[in-house]
Amino acid sequence: MKLLEWYKTYKRKLPWRDYVTPYRTWISETMLQQTQVQTVLPYFERFMKRFPDITALAHANENDVLKLWAGLGYYSRARNLHQAARKISDSGGEIPQTIEDLRRLPGIGPYTAAAISSIAFSQPHALVDGNVARVFARLLAIKENIKSTKTQKRIWKLAELYLDRNHPGDWNQALMELGALICTPEAPLCVQCPWQQTCKVYAKGLQNLIPNVGLKKAMISLAWTAMKAEK
Repeated sequence: MKLLEWYKTYKRKLPWRDYVTPYRTWISETMLQQTQVQTVLPYFERFMKRFPDITALAHANENDVLKLWAGLGYYSRARNLHQAARKISDSGGEIPQTIEDLRRLPGIGPYTAAAISSIAFSQPHALVDGNVARVFARLLAIKENIKSTKTQKRIWKLAELYLDRNHPGDWNQALMELGALICTPEAPLCVQCPWQQTCKVYAKGLQNLIPNVGLKKAMISLAWTAMKAEK
């Protein structure tokens, strides 16, 4: 089965996929940074109800934005959203389509810019997150540490090479979904993978050894001793 066919059949039903707009894509991708989908779902729904568009968010009080964000963590994401909404509102109210213009907004880096551009505007840009990096590491048997700068650059280039330029948004989401549901960090479900037959790591039976994410830092044991005050 091809990747896009697999995605069409097995993708999760998520609110930002059911109704796609640049604004909803931007909010969801920001919330999903370092946060699990199930955690994000209720926050996304509440945020959309309170701030349904750029204008509502731009004119909101920062404290109100932060209150709705409470519990998601990484509060700089909420502050950046608010600041970017005001900047967009002051510039006409339309979210930029190009990666270059998106990157000029607070809190939008290479990944988020590529996500908004490809998913909301169908621009042919690849993206790489942890799921995508893991998929390519296994697919192509990349043995180097996928968190290193050198390997990250390599994987970004591979993502551009493999990108389906006719369906960039679905392709990028399919890659992320494959990593989240099938090509998981531990015990990947290789028998269900649409790329099983071409996966170099699966062919060698090394799917539990790759990707290489570097050495884990050793735990430091701390012992606290109560000291009596000297007389």
